[in-house]
Amino acid sequence: PTIRELNLPPVLEELTRLPRGLIIVTGPTGSGKSTTQAAMINQINMERSVHIVTIEDPIEYLHTHRFSIINQRELGQDTKSFHNALRAVLREDPDVILVGEMRDPETIALAITAAETGHLVIATLHTNSAASTVDRIVDVFPPGQQEQVRIQLSNSLQAVICQQLLPRAGQPGRVPAVEVMIATPAIRNLIRENKAHQITSVIQTSGNIGMQTMDQSLRDLYMKGWITLEEALSRAMNPDELKKMIAPTVTAEGTVGVRGR
Repeated sequence: PTIRELNLPPVLEELTRLPRGLIIVTGPTGSGKSTTQAAMINQINMERSVHIVTIEDPIEYLHTHRFSIINQRELGQDTKSFHNALRAVLREDPDVILVGEMRDPETIALAITAAETGHLVIATLHTNSAASTVDRIVDVFPPGQQEQVRIQLSNSLQAVICQQLLPRAGQPGRVPAVEVMIATPAIRNLIRENKAHQITSVIQTSGNIGMQTMDQSLRDLYMKGWITLEEALSRAMNPDELKKMIAPTVTAEGTVGVRGR
């Protein structure tokens, strides 16, 4: 799959060109995380001559070598755990590492270290927003380590991509709603200072560099006619806020009329 074919935000293509750092793809089970990861690996493979190693459970997409050399490992077949696999992979001098899932503190710590030491790491978590992703990573560690983890994460994190899949309005197929957080200096500061709850408001005002909240993504999909209003509101982080975004004119009955439609 390609990033464009999947209707993912174009900024994901730019993220695949980063030389190092941690990119986290998040969302509930069945939200298309591994498909997005595969599309990002595919993008790198089409553009860059690098050594890519993936650790997956199970392998869902088989990649062929184009510009890059890709080694795919499967949990259970080639290795017993994500952290053991990641430890072994780091000895092989890869440029890009895909981690199917960060399930435990050891894997998370290794992924952050790998990102700090010059690798591009693409990993997944089961969180539903950029802010909750930062909190989840930090909260996995004992209180005495959390400040150090925040500092490391603020230095190594490049982006968080949160997604959910929605049924298309009036036709078969599904379409992704995607929150995108890029680790700008302002975002890095909030992570360092334990102010993850303020991340969403920074994302809301940073559309010019490719960021968007989940609700902004849902609004855009609805405005394009790709999803129904009911679907958009049922998946919104803040349904009342989404109603305001969609229709500055909400009638007394609470029905939503969209301007210009």
